[in-house]
Amino acid sequence: MKTAYLKAHSTKDAFTQLQQEFGGSLTTHYKEYILEVDGPLGKGSIKGVPLKDGMSYLEFNMVFFTNVELTIATPDKHPIFFTYCSEGNFSHSFGKQTAKHQLESFQTGILTSKQALDNVLYFSAHTPTKVTLIAVQTFSLPGYTNTQSLKNKLRETFFENSTNTEFVYIGSHNLQIAEKINQLQAITQKGLVRSLLIQGLVHVILALEIQQHSDDAKLKAKQTGSLTFSEMKTIKAVSDYVNEHSDTQITITDLYTEFGLSPSKLQEGFKLMHGHTVAEYIKEVRIKKAEVLLKSTDMNISQVVYTIGLTSRSYFSKIFKEKYNCSPKDYKISQRNTSISA
Repeated sequence: MKTAYLKAHSTKDAFTQLQQEFGGSLTTHYKEYILEVDGPLGKGSIKGVPLKDGMSYLEFNMVFFTNVELTIATPDKHPIFFTYCSEGNFSHSFGKQTAKHQLESFQTGILTSKQALDNVLYFSAHTPTKVTLIAVQTFSLPGYTNTQSLKNKLRETFFENSTNTEFVYIGSHNLQIAEKINQLQAITQKGLVRSLLIQGLVHVILALEIQQHSDDAKLKAKQTGSLTFSEMKTIKAVSDYVNEHSDTQITITDLYTEFGLSPSKLQEGFKLMHGHTVAEYIKEVRIKKAEVLLKSTDMNISQVVYTIGLTSRSYFSKIFKEKYNCSPKDYKISQRNTSISA
């Protein structure tokens, strides 16, 4: 068992302490902290980004080689933690004397303590685990009086209006958040652009978690529908497959044969994760790839059509214009003109 204790007033201090506890190599890129761990305690990475308005983002992508108990002390901030488990599982408690609450893969959690008790995270040994925590400081800075701020709304919803000393919500399984986290991890831009993209996606993830809580509070149907946990994992694998093979002819029959899910389960899963049918999602992936090719390569329209797995240039032009309100030809010309003027 490895026990670690963090008491820091900044992301920088937190990662300095994490490196002291777990070892590894710590790098910083435009306020993004990345701790790469490869030692006797575990292997993987821990990332953190301080955001505006008292928010921060923390991501664990680790396999620990022993059980880990990580205590995060925030006595002066009273944060609300919005958590999500993308893979594996982990548990949480307020201090070490209260009950543990476990989150499984694809589950959300909202956690806060009026008494500012320590937040304790428990990770199991030899279990690949991906966990994200969005922390929102609940107290406004001196002189900050905007009652419509996100911070005040969250405090009213999950802190002041709760009659309990601690607020614990473990939500339904949600595949849409997993997709947004994948997008977050796939950002390749650097510097300010990367920082802005991260902040934007973190706000989207936060909105999805709040919406999940609202849906569950209203006793609506669970977001997982009739899908089992195993089927949800398969849907994610199918989505990854579609992204990697979108330039080939993919049919429902192909996916059913490859992954063993019925057409109805595939459609239900894709509606859940992407808000699209399988065919709509494949089209969406292809159009996005085409936009990148038109913008960043010298390919002509016919070459782009072939590269993304289509055969009809007229069909491609139709769906591209539906998506971007611009023909592929005009888009290509505009990109060329922009490059020349730059």
